[in-house]
Amino acid sequence: MKKNLVAFSAVLGLLLYAVPMFAHHAFAAEYDKDKPVKVKGVVTKVEWTNPHIWFFVDVKDESGKVTNWGFSGGPPGMLQRRGITKTLLKPGDVVVVEGFQAKDASNNASGGSVTFENGKKVFAGSAEDAQNKE
Repeated sequence: MKKNLVAFSAVLGLLLYAVPMFAHHAFAAEYDKDKPVKVKGVVTKVEWTNPHIWFFVDVKDESGKVTNWGFSGGPPGMLQRRGITKTLLKPGDVVVVEGFQAKDASNNASGGSVTFENGKKVFAGSAEDAQNKE
């Protein structure tokens, strides 16, 4: 009986350990490292929540048409450790965002680096963004 309890506990422990790994989406599953994007626009919304922040930018093309892009950033805790606070990126900011487009070709991308109008540049992406930047 004790042997069965130990085996059950081991299996349960492995399952609990593995679930977060499957729940977290890998960069390669969502974004195309062969499709870099660089857009300039106005921040319209920032969602500072786990597991990754999202921020949205209105981008105007040559004809004046506005498209809203959504960018996935790193986890809030990791960004705060880099000095990127919840109030740094806010609606109305004019930014240039560089990242990689979503594999589904939507107007979503990884939000690797963000450059503000004053020239300040921050890396808002996750560790996976940094690896794919090379």
